[in-house]
Amino acid sequence: MRQSSDSVHRQPYFANYWISRTLSSTSFQMLSVAIGWQMYALTHNAFSLGFVGLAQFAPMVVLTLIVGHVADRFDRRLIVFLCQIIEAGIAALLLVENLVGAIDRQQILLAAAIIGACRAFEGPASSALLPQLVPKALVSQAVGWSTSVGQLAQILGPSIGGLLFSLSPVFVYSAAVVALSVAGMLTVFIRMEKAKRELKRVSMHSLFEGLVFVYRHPVILGTISLDLFAVLLGGATALLPIFAQDILHTGAWGLGLMRTAPAVGALMMSIMYSYFPLKKAFGSTLFGALTVFGLATMLFAVSKNLILSFIALFLVGASDCVSVVIRSSLVQLQTPDEMRGRVNAVNSLFIGTSNQLGEFESGMVAGFIGTVPAAFFGGLATIAVAGLWMYLFPSLRRMRSLSGDSGAPTVG
Repeated sequence: MRQSSDSVHRQPYFANYWISRTLSSTSFQMLSVAIGWQMYALTHNAFSLGFVGLAQFAPMVVLTLIVGHVADRFDRRLIVFLCQIIEAGIAALLLVENLVGAIDRQQILLAAAIIGACRAFEGPASSALLPQLVPKALVSQAVGWSTSVGQLAQILGPSIGGLLFSLSPVFVYSAAVVALSVAGMLTVFIRMEKAKRELKRVSMHSLFEGLVFVYRHPVILGTISLDLFAVLLGGATALLPIFAQDILHTGAWGLGLMRTAPAVGALMMSIMYSYFPLKKAFGSTLFGALTVFGLATMLFAVSKNLILSFIALFLVGASDCVSVVIRSSLVQLQTPDEMRGRVNAVNSLFIGTSNQLGEFESGMVAGFIGTVPAAFFGGLATIAVAGLWMYLFPSLRRMRSLSGDSGAPTVG
């Protein structure tokens, strides 16, 4: 098994890809912390923070159909490189503005919007690039290592960003410029066999082709929508400040500990998955992971102990990682190369939407019925959705391999 995993490491340019994504994702987290903190320091207005989040998220929604089409028509490596260099340029402009003392609210919002747009283009192109770097048999393991990037970034990015910002905003933006520039250079040096793709004329049909593809493939539609509703209903992490202050009475340090728990769980699971990849029963494993996710959320909701809450959140992150790896591997292996950009764009939209709307849903429900009941019933609803999806998508439930072997047709 170890030999198989080492084969991933020996792929000539996979290391370039992994390090580049790590630097890019960590830099994004650092910039998000710095931009949000600086906006609040300038305005002392919670609404301004909301607009920063909206500026970063809106491009993903608005550009979904376009970014996928671009990723399928042009060199994906070049797209990733340009996005990373543009982000480095924005960080450099923020650095200069801070040095001359001319930073203001409008500049921060514009920077957040441009960074959000770059991330919207970079995500689908980078995801679609991965299968071109490793043999088909190693895609699932490569996805496991790639998934660890996001978890590392969530753990390291905010911590590094906060530490550097406490010294000076200049240090955060300088570090981001260097990291993103190195990421871009590593991307440039990636070499791969160019896939032969037929470039169709841009039309409304071609723009919506990714959505149509997902709709016509029940296995892909089922796993993407399952993850969407699970995270949407079980988003207890949005309520962590309330649990830390009013229920567990731990203060800011406890909040920080709980915020890292899901990322640590997901990171450890992604690394374990990379060395010991799942070989069969993907469908039952997916539904089992979502059940664990729901149960762990319910455990967190009723916990009155910080250690138990940490363990519950650790399990939330670990079980969610299983879903992410299976979903991402499915998208890569069951989608033709000429469609991967558009399908990955749809996938990214589902992920972003579930995270953002999940926080909103959790906050609204908690406001009506209370924090603990909201988190508990959110976990219960996740389990209910998993059961419903087993009935609605029998081909997903019976799926034995990521190539579509489920004992039932995978195309509707």
